[in-house]
Amino acid sequence: MPERELTFAQAVREALAEEMRRDSGVFILGEDVAEAGTPFKVLSGLVEEFGSQRVVDTPISEAGFTGVAVGAAMTGMRPVVDIMFGDFITLTMDQMVNQAAKVHYMSGGHWKVPMVMRTTLGATRRSAAQHSQSLQAWFSHVPGLKVVLPSTPYDAKGLLKSAIRDDNPVVFFEDKMMYKLKGPVPEEEYTIPLGVADIKRAGDDITLIATSSMVQVALGAANLLLKEGISAEVVDPRTTWPLDEKTLIDSAQKTSRVIVLDEGYGRYGVTSELAAVVAEGAFYDLDAPVKRMGAMHVPIPFSPPLEDVTVPTEETVFEVARKMCGK
Repeated sequence: MPERELTFAQAVREALAEEMRRDSGVFILGEDVAEAGTPFKVLSGLVEEFGSQRVVDTPISEAGFTGVAVGAAMTGMRPVVDIMFGDFITLTMDQMVNQAAKVHYMSGGHWKVPMVMRTTLGATRRSAAQHSQSLQAWFSHVPGLKVVLPSTPYDAKGLLKSAIRDDNPVVFFEDKMMYKLKGPVPEEEYTIPLGVADIKRAGDDITLIATSSMVQVALGAANLLLKEGISAEVVDPRTTWPLDEKTLIDSAQKTSRVIVLDEGYGRYGVTSELAAVVAEGAFYDLDAPVKRMGAMHVPIPFSPPLEDVTVPTEETVFEVARKMCGK
């Protein structure tokens, strides 16, 4: 029997539908989530099955409906907040950083906030400076939040189901350019634990640690490197917190060269943290300094030729890796 393939968007939708059937406390709220199914049509059909009481279109107030979700989670529900574009998380920072992340600690463990915030990241969609940023480093910086960055349909479904069941607030970033990406997704029930990295491709000469959209870039670069006789290992942390440091360090010790890829800005970003983990944990095994590659430190341009050079590509990763391997 052929293995079933789903798109990234279908995998997310299926995870939500399964968890809503399993637990009546799970509900979705956000702008255009019901009738429109979001601008990316990820949630299409859910309101027909679950009704407008559980798939709730909200006013244009990210601060307001995120606050509603925090309160609902504290009283025993499991809300899934949909923030249409990752750039709009700026409007939720008080609710997520000062409320959701701290309630468990400030209550001495008596309260919990089991909610998920789903949002997007990624450039190259021609959505300009206010709709194209990758801001996962912000939430990764805050104690009390878990942060998930799936890179395949399989991971998206398994990680989202775990996120919904988790008793902590979880921020779930989906690359908006990957919604049509297809991949194998089992029909049977499965979950993927948060905090476990995945080796997407084994290799011996160089490690490419990549998150979200950059995993596919790293895999493409690995194919180019193979033609040059260079064997690249691609490691996907899958969650920036909790972080599977051991898998990253073990791979670095094996290959002795590391490039870290993330579509967020490089300055004070995810690449900095992952590079530091590797440098501290595998220092004496490295044959070269850890190299970081992220988004250029500029607002994302609308101009297609300019936008395309602001983020790493298969070719740019290939060139950097080739030089590090002395080819």
